[in-house]
Amino acid sequence: MTDIKTHPQAKYRSGFVTIVGRPNVGKSTLMNQVIGQKIAIMSDKPQTTRNKIQGVYTQGSVQMVFLDTPGIHKPDSKLGNYMVKVATDTLKEVDVVLFLIDVSAGLGGGDRFIIEQLKNVRTPVVLGLNKIDLVHPEALLPIIAQYKDLYPFAEIVPVSALKGNNVSTLLEQLGKYMPEGPQYYPADQVTDHPEQFVCAELVREKILHLTREEIPHSVAVQIEAMSVRDNGVVDVSAVIYVERDSQKAIVIGKKGALLKQIGEAARKDMETLLGSRIFLELWVKVKKDWRNTEHVLKDLGFRHD
Repeated sequence: MTDIKTHPQAKYRSGFVTIVGRPNVGKSTLMNQVIGQKIAIMSDKPQTTRNKIQGVYTQGSVQMVFLDTPGIHKPDSKLGNYMVKVATDTLKEVDVVLFLIDVSAGLGGGDRFIIEQLKNVRTPVVLGLNKIDLVHPEALLPIIAQYKDLYPFAEIVPVSALKGNNVSTLLEQLGKYMPEGPQYYPADQVTDHPEQFVCAELVREKILHLTREEIPHSVAVQIEAMSVRDNGVVDVSAVIYVERDSQKAIVIGKKGALLKQIGEAARKDMETLLGSRIFLELWVKVKKDWRNTEHVLKDLGFRHD
């Protein structure tokens, strides 16, 4: 990713940035663009991110730990409640908040709701105007004026997370708010999540891409086993959980065709991530109404702690 300019004698600065916004505004795309590789899954379906994904950006004497949070929305399940709480809780845990909006979608009720939440924190808030590649440049000025009337943003930066346009400027602006502090992670580390978590997310991403309607939000993926053979091949066994037998049939597909397609696509991304050959086994199981079952949510890693 593009460098932040730092003075050779500068003291080390480090801190945390949370990325908040409505579902589907491009938070995960921006995270991956900043980090320089895929650690957060991307989909055109809203509410893709379910946990707080930490990405580590290190350049010169600055380290920023980015939190890609679930889109803030009106929840309709215990899982939804968990997702919204994860996002809003980060507002008081960080050094700067990046409020990302989709300039092609217009100001909506979800944006206004988030702004009301921001009024309760003292953390500096930077407004990121994302998807500028989808609108005419002249359309940005009235959008900026509209948001400035609603909140005193510390900075306002137009970007295209997908194309990478102006992301270096955004990083420079965010870097200004990092306090003096330690280097939390090694310079070559890009996430604090274990490989199993990222691999599970990659499988879920492929399901989101290849299925529709009832499936996306009814799916969870858990890595049950991960081991390395003597020849360097990594064996990965993953379980895909759905809520109904009909959903299981859809994910498997006719003669297992869709499940095979999911596995092949996920395996390629895992091999890029781990730099090793992958042998991936996928199983599909039904856990009825798992999104509203407390102990199942905890077993799958959805914990407020």
